[in-house]
Amino acid sequence: MATTTTSAPHITRVAAHPTSAAGEHYRAGREHAARAPGFPAQPGLNLRYWGGRTIEHLTFTNVYVGGKGKWHADDVKHIDWALSEAMSDPHLNNVIAQYDADGKTSTAFKPSRYLDGPVPAKVFRDVIEGFVAGLDQTGALSGFDLASTVFNFMLPRGIVLVDGSSTGHAMAREPHASIGDHDEAADSKHGLGGYHGSVHAKHGTRKDTVLYAVGVYAEGTNGIVAFDNRWKSVCATFAHAVCEARTDPDVGEAIRTGNDRLLGWYSARGGEIGDIPLDEAPSLHDVMKEVPLTNGGGKVPVQLMWSNAVGGPEGPIAHKHPPAART
Repeated sequence: MATTTTSAPHITRVAAHPTSAAGEHYRAGREHAARAPGFPAQPGLNLRYWGGRTIEHLTFTNVYVGGKGKWHADDVKHIDWALSEAMSDPHLNNVIAQYDADGKTSTAFKPSRYLDGPVPAKVFRDVIEGFVAGLDQTGALSGFDLASTVFNFMLPRGIVLVDGSSTGHAMAREPHASIGDHDEAADSKHGLGGYHGSVHAKHGTRKDTVLYAVGVYAEGTNGIVAFDNRWKSVCATFAHAVCEARTDPDVGEAIRTGNDRLLGWYSARGGEIGDIPLDEAPSLHDVMKEVPLTNGGGKVPVQLMWSNAVGGPEGPIAHKHPPAART
Protein backbone atom coordinates (compact mmCIF):
# COMPACT_ATOMS: atom_id res chain seq x y z
CA MET A 1 0.00 0.00 0.00
CA ALA A 2 1.25 3.47 -0.79
CA THR A 3 2.10 5.73 2.10
CA THR A 4 0.84 8.97 0.55
CA THR A 5 -2.72 10.16 0.90
CA THR A 6 -2.95 10.98 -2.80
CA SER A 7 -1.67 8.18 -5.00
CA ALA A 8 -0.20 8.52 -8.48
CA PRO A 9 -2.35 6.79 -11.12
CA HIS A 10 -0.71 3.96 -13.12
CA ILE A 11 3.00 4.62 -12.66
CA THR A 12 4.89 4.37 -15.94
CA ARG A 13 8.49 4.99 -17.02
CA VAL A 14 8.48 4.39 -20.77
CA ALA A 15 9.10 6.18 -24.06
CA ALA A 16 6.32 5.36 -26.51
CA HIS A 17 5.32 6.80 -29.89
CA PRO A 18 2.30 9.06 -29.25
CA THR A 19 0.14 7.61 -32.05
CA SER A 20 1.15 3.96 -31.63
CA ALA A 21 -0.57 1.06 -29.92
CA ALA A 22 1.94 1.38 -27.07
CA GLY A 23 1.13 5.09 -26.70
CA GLU A 24 -2.58 4.33 -26.39
CA HIS A 25 -1.77 1.43 -24.06
CA TYR A 26 -0.11 3.65 -21.46
CA ARG A 27 -2.52 6.56 -21.82
CA ALA A 28 -5.41 4.19 -21.10
CA GLY A 29 -4.46 4.22 -17.42
CA ARG A 30 -4.28 8.02 -17.15
CA GLU A 31 -6.84 10.79 -16.93
CA HIS A 32 -7.65 12.31 -20.32
CA ALA A 33 -6.32 15.80 -20.99
CA ALA A 34 -7.72 18.04 -23.76
CA ARG A 35 -5.34 18.50 -26.66
CA ALA A 36 -4.94 21.53 -28.87
CA PRO A 37 -2.76 22.35 -31.89
CA GLY A 38 0.73 23.22 -30.72
CA PHE A 39 1.37 23.41 -27.01
CA PRO A 40 -0.77 25.92 -25.15
CA ALA A 41 0.19 26.24 -21.50
CA GLN A 42 -1.26 23.34 -19.51
CA PRO A 43 -0.13 23.79 -15.90
CA GLY A 44 -2.64 21.17 -14.82
CA LEU A 45 -0.27 18.57 -16.30
CA ASN A 46 2.74 19.88 -14.39
CA LEU A 47 5.02 17.54 -12.53
CA ARG A 48 4.57 17.22 -8.79
CA TYR A 49 7.34 16.43 -6.34
CA TRP A 50 6.37 13.28 -4.41
CA GLY A 51 9.27 13.23 -1.94
CA GLY A 52 11.69 10.77 -3.52
CA ARG A 53 15.23 11.14 -4.79
CA THR A 54 16.45 13.19 -7.71
CA ILE A 55 19.98 13.03 -9.10
CA GLU A 56 21.46 16.48 -9.50
CA HIS A 57 24.88 15.28 -10.69
CA LEU A 58 24.28 12.19 -12.79
CA THR A 59 26.78 9.93 -14.54
CA PHE A 60 25.87 7.61 -17.38
CA THR A 61 27.55 5.18 -19.73
CA ASN A 62 26.37 3.35 -22.85
CA VAL A 63 26.50 -0.44 -22.97
CA TYR A 64 26.22 -1.93 -26.46
CA VAL A 65 24.57 -5.31 -25.96
CA GLY A 66 25.67 -8.25 -28.07
CA GLY A 67 29.27 -7.17 -28.53
CA LYS A 68 31.16 -5.26 -31.19
CA GLY A 69 30.06 -7.62 -33.98
CA LYS A 70 26.42 -6.52 -33.55
CA TRP A 71 27.14 -2.79 -33.99
CA HIS A 72 28.36 -0.49 -36.75
CA ALA A 73 31.28 1.58 -35.51
CA ASP A 74 29.77 4.76 -37.00
CA ASP A 75 26.52 4.26 -35.07
CA VAL A 76 28.41 3.84 -31.81
CA LYS A 77 30.53 6.91 -32.53
CA HIS A 78 27.51 9.08 -33.36
CA ILE A 79 25.36 7.89 -30.42
CA ASP A 80 28.17 8.36 -27.89
CA TRP A 81 28.98 11.84 -29.19
CA ALA A 82 25.41 13.12 -29.52
CA LEU A 83 24.10 11.72 -26.23
CA SER A 84 27.08 12.92 -24.20
CA GLU A 85 26.83 16.39 -25.76
CA ALA A 86 23.05 16.62 -25.32
CA MET A 87 23.05 15.54 -21.68
CA SER A 88 25.80 18.01 -20.73
CA ASP A 89 24.55 20.94 -22.82
CA PRO A 90 23.98 24.01 -20.60
CA HIS A 91 20.91 25.29 -22.45
CA LEU A 92 19.20 21.88 -22.37
CA ASN A 93 20.15 21.44 -18.71
CA ASN A 94 18.60 24.84 -17.95
CA VAL A 95 15.18 23.24 -18.42
CA ILE A 96 15.99 20.40 -16.00
CA ALA A 97 17.55 22.70 -13.37
CA GLN A 98 14.13 23.83 -12.09
CA TYR A 99 13.63 20.34 -10.61
CA ASP A 100 16.83 20.43 -8.54
CA ALA A 101 16.86 22.17 -5.18
CA ASP A 102 19.77 24.45 -6.06
CA GLY A 103 19.46 24.38 -9.85
CA LYS A 104 22.96 23.08 -10.57
CA THR A 105 22.09 20.11 -12.79
CA SER A 106 25.02 18.34 -14.43
CA THR A 107 25.54 15.10 -16.31
CA ALA A 108 28.83 13.33 -17.04
CA PHE A 109 29.44 10.64 -19.66
CA LYS A 110 31.86 7.77 -19.01
CA PRO A 111 33.34 5.84 -21.96
CA SER A 112 31.00 3.29 -23.47
CA ARG A 113 31.59 -0.44 -23.52
CA TYR A 114 30.38 -3.60 -25.24
CA LEU A 115 28.59 -6.44 -23.47
CA ASP A 116 29.45 -9.69 -25.23
CA GLY A 117 27.18 -12.69 -25.39
CA PRO A 118 23.98 -13.86 -27.09
CA VAL A 119 20.92 -11.62 -27.02
CA PRO A 120 17.41 -13.11 -26.94
CA ALA A 121 15.03 -12.07 -29.73
CA LYS A 122 12.79 -10.48 -27.08
CA VAL A 123 14.21 -8.64 -24.08
CA PHE A 124 11.99 -8.53 -20.98
CA ARG A 125 12.63 -6.63 -17.76
CA ASP A 126 14.07 -9.68 -16.01
CA VAL A 127 16.56 -10.20 -18.86
CA ILE A 128 18.08 -6.86 -17.88
CA GLU A 129 19.10 -8.42 -14.57
CA GLY A 130 21.28 -10.74 -16.65
CA PHE A 131 22.81 -7.76 -18.42
CA VAL A 132 23.70 -6.19 -15.07
CA ALA A 133 25.16 -9.48 -13.85
CA GLY A 134 27.26 -9.65 -17.02
CA LEU A 135 28.71 -6.21 -16.32
CA ASP A 136 29.45 -7.17 -12.74
CA GLN A 137 31.23 -10.36 -13.78
CA THR A 138 33.62 -8.35 -15.94
CA GLY A 139 34.20 -5.75 -13.21
CA ALA A 140 32.46 -3.06 -15.26
CA LEU A 141 30.40 -1.81 -12.29
CA SER A 142 33.52 -0.96 -10.33
CA GLY A 143 34.50 2.66 -10.18
CA PHE A 144 30.94 3.94 -10.51
CA ASP A 145 28.82 5.54 -7.81
CA LEU A 146 25.82 3.28 -8.36
CA ALA A 147 23.48 5.67 -6.55
CA SER A 148 23.97 8.31 -9.26
CA THR A 149 24.88 6.30 -12.36
CA VAL A 150 22.63 5.07 -15.18
CA PHE A 151 23.71 2.22 -17.43
CA ASN A 152 22.17 2.60 -20.89
CA PHE A 153 21.65 -0.83 -22.44
CA MET A 154 21.56 -0.35 -26.21
CA LEU A 155 19.87 -3.28 -27.94
CA PRO A 156 21.20 -4.27 -31.39
CA ARG A 157 19.24 -4.32 -34.63
CA GLY A 158 16.15 -6.48 -34.75
CA ILE A 159 15.80 -7.14 -31.00
CA VAL A 160 12.32 -6.52 -29.60
CA LEU A 161 11.92 -4.88 -26.18
CA VAL A 162 8.96 -5.77 -23.96
CA ASP A 163 7.73 -3.80 -20.95
CA GLY A 164 6.98 -6.86 -18.89
CA SER A 165 8.38 -9.96 -17.26
CA SER A 166 9.08 -13.17 -19.15
CA THR A 167 7.61 -15.07 -16.21
CA GLY A 168 4.24 -13.32 -16.57
CA HIS A 169 4.49 -12.01 -13.01
CA ALA A 170 2.58 -8.75 -12.52
CA MET A 171 4.16 -6.17 -10.22
CA ALA A 172 2.22 -4.04 -7.77
CA ARG A 173 0.79 -0.74 -9.05
CA GLU A 174 1.60 -1.57 -12.68
CA PRO A 175 -1.39 -3.25 -14.33
CA HIS A 176 0.48 -3.72 -17.62
CA ALA A 177 3.57 -5.34 -16.09
CA SER A 178 2.76 -8.82 -17.36
CA ILE A 179 3.00 -8.83 -21.16
CA GLY A 180 2.57 -12.16 -22.92
CA ASP A 181 1.68 -13.20 -26.45
CA HIS A 182 -1.91 -12.17 -25.74
CA ASP A 183 -0.97 -8.52 -25.09
CA GLU A 184 1.64 -7.03 -27.42
CA ALA A 185 0.69 -3.35 -27.10
CA ALA A 186 3.65 -2.62 -24.81
CA ASP A 187 6.48 -3.89 -26.97
CA SER A 188 8.80 -2.15 -29.38
CA LYS A 189 6.99 -3.49 -32.46
CA HIS A 190 3.98 -1.43 -31.36
CA GLY A 191 5.63 1.92 -30.58
CA LEU A 192 7.62 1.31 -27.39
CA GLY A 193 11.06 2.89 -27.66
CA GLY A 194 12.53 2.15 -24.25
CA TYR A 195 12.19 2.58 -20.51
CA HIS A 196 14.23 3.06 -17.36
CA GLY A 197 14.19 1.48 -13.93
CA SER A 198 16.38 -0.34 -11.44
CA VAL A 199 17.34 -3.84 -10.44
CA HIS A 200 18.64 -5.27 -7.18
CA ALA A 201 21.84 -7.00 -8.17
CA LYS A 202 24.69 -8.71 -6.38
CA HIS A 203 27.80 -6.58 -6.82
CA GLY A 204 30.85 -8.41 -5.61
CA THR A 205 30.09 -9.53 -2.07
CA ARG A 206 27.17 -7.13 -1.54
CA LYS A 207 23.82 -6.31 -3.10
CA ASP A 208 23.27 -2.96 -4.74
CA THR A 209 20.55 -1.18 -6.66
CA VAL A 210 21.64 -0.54 -10.23
CA LEU A 211 19.87 2.12 -12.30
CA TYR A 212 19.39 1.36 -15.98
CA ALA A 213 17.78 2.51 -19.19
CA VAL A 214 17.11 0.17 -22.10
CA GLY A 215 16.08 0.93 -25.65
CA VAL A 216 15.92 -0.60 -29.11
CA TYR A 217 17.71 0.11 -32.37
CA ALA A 218 14.95 2.10 -34.03
CA GLU A 219 14.22 1.14 -37.62
CA GLY A 220 11.20 0.05 -39.63
CA THR A 221 8.44 -0.98 -37.24
CA ASN A 222 10.71 -1.47 -34.23
CA GLY A 223 10.92 1.38 -31.72
CA ILE A 224 10.36 5.11 -32.26
CA VAL A 225 11.62 6.21 -35.67
CA ALA A 226 11.70 10.00 -35.60
CA PHE A 227 14.72 11.00 -37.73
CA ASP A 228 16.34 10.33 -41.08
CA ASN A 229 19.24 8.43 -39.49
CA ARG A 230 18.55 5.51 -37.17
CA TRP A 231 21.21 6.49 -34.65
CA LYS A 232 19.42 9.81 -34.13
CA SER A 233 16.23 8.05 -33.05
CA VAL A 234 18.25 5.91 -30.63
CA CYS A 235 19.86 9.03 -29.18
CA ALA A 236 16.55 10.86 -28.68
CA THR A 237 14.97 7.83 -26.99
CA PHE A 238 17.84 7.57 -24.51
CA ALA A 239 17.81 11.33 -23.92
CA HIS A 240 14.20 10.81 -22.79
CA ALA A 241 15.22 8.00 -20.42
CA VAL A 242 18.29 9.71 -18.94
CA CYS A 243 16.32 12.89 -18.16
CA GLU A 244 13.67 10.79 -16.45
CA ALA A 245 16.35 9.01 -14.43
CA ARG A 246 17.62 12.41 -13.27
CA THR A 247 14.23 13.53 -12.02
CA ASP A 248 12.65 10.21 -10.96
CA PRO A 249 15.39 7.58 -10.46
CA ASP A 250 13.49 5.28 -8.10
CA VAL A 251 10.31 4.82 -10.13
CA GLY A 252 11.13 1.11 -10.44
CA GLU A 253 11.24 0.76 -6.67
CA ALA A 254 8.00 2.75 -6.37
CA ILE A 255 6.35 0.28 -8.74
CA ARG A 256 7.72 -2.74 -6.88
CA THR A 257 6.66 -1.49 -3.45
CA GLY A 258 3.62 0.65 -4.23
CA ASN A 259 5.21 3.47 -2.21
CA ASP A 260 4.53 6.77 -4.01
CA ARG A 261 6.92 8.63 -1.69
CA LEU A 262 9.78 7.05 -3.63
CA LEU A 263 8.76 8.99 -6.73
CA GLY A 264 10.68 12.15 -7.55
CA TRP A 265 8.97 14.44 -10.09
CA TYR A 266 5.85 12.85 -11.53
CA SER A 267 2.63 14.23 -12.94
CA ALA A 268 -0.50 13.67 -10.88
CA ARG A 269 -2.18 12.84 -14.20
CA GLY A 270 0.40 10.08 -14.67
CA GLY A 271 3.77 10.26 -16.40
CA GLU A 272 7.31 11.53 -16.02
CA ILE A 273 9.16 14.52 -17.45
CA GLY A 274 9.49 12.89 -20.88
CA ASP A 275 6.11 11.14 -20.98
CA ILE A 276 3.82 14.18 -20.87
CA PRO A 277 5.33 15.83 -23.99
CA LEU A 278 4.90 12.59 -25.94
CA ASP A 279 1.32 12.23 -24.72
CA GLU A 280 0.44 15.79 -25.68
CA ALA A 281 2.35 16.04 -28.96
CA PRO A 282 0.21 16.73 -32.06
CA SER A 283 2.96 14.83 -33.88
CA LEU A 284 6.16 13.08 -32.88
CA HIS A 285 8.25 15.71 -34.66
CA ASP A 286 6.88 18.45 -32.39
CA VAL A 287 8.89 17.04 -29.48
CA MET A 288 11.67 14.97 -31.06
CA LYS A 289 13.96 17.50 -32.71
CA GLU A 290 17.53 18.30 -33.60
CA VAL A 291 18.62 21.28 -31.51
CA PRO A 292 21.79 23.39 -31.64
CA LEU A 293 24.45 22.86 -29.00
CA THR A 294 25.33 25.82 -26.80
CA ASN A 295 29.01 25.48 -27.74
CA GLY A 296 28.26 25.82 -31.46
CA GLY A 297 29.44 22.28 -32.14
CA GLY A 298 26.47 21.27 -34.27
CA LYS A 299 23.03 19.86 -33.64
CA VAL A 300 21.94 16.87 -31.57
CA PRO A 301 18.72 14.81 -31.68
CA VAL A 302 16.75 14.99 -28.43
CA GLN A 303 13.27 14.86 -27.02
CA LEU A 304 12.06 18.08 -25.44
CA MET A 305 11.23 17.69 -21.75
CA TRP A 306 8.27 19.01 -19.78
CA SER A 307 8.80 22.36 -18.05
CA ASN A 308 6.58 23.33 -15.12
CA ALA A 309 7.67 26.93 -15.65
CA VAL A 310 5.86 27.16 -18.99
CA GLY A 311 3.32 24.36 -18.60
CA GLY A 312 4.65 22.49 -21.62
CA PRO A 313 7.72 21.03 -23.32
CA GLU A 314 10.62 23.45 -23.58
CA GLY A 315 14.23 23.82 -24.64
CA PRO A 316 16.94 24.70 -25.18
CA ILE A 317 16.80 27.93 -23.13
CA ALA A 318 19.54 30.44 -22.31
CA HIS A 319 18.49 31.11 -18.70
CA LYS A 320 17.33 28.87 -15.89
CA HIS A 321 13.91 29.11 -14.31
CA PRO A 322 13.51 29.44 -10.52
CA PRO A 323 13.21 26.10 -8.72
CA ALA A 324 9.84 24.46 -9.20
CA ALA A 325 7.59 24.44 -6.13
CA ARG A 326 7.90 21.26 -4.03
CA THR A 327 4.38 21.21 -2.62
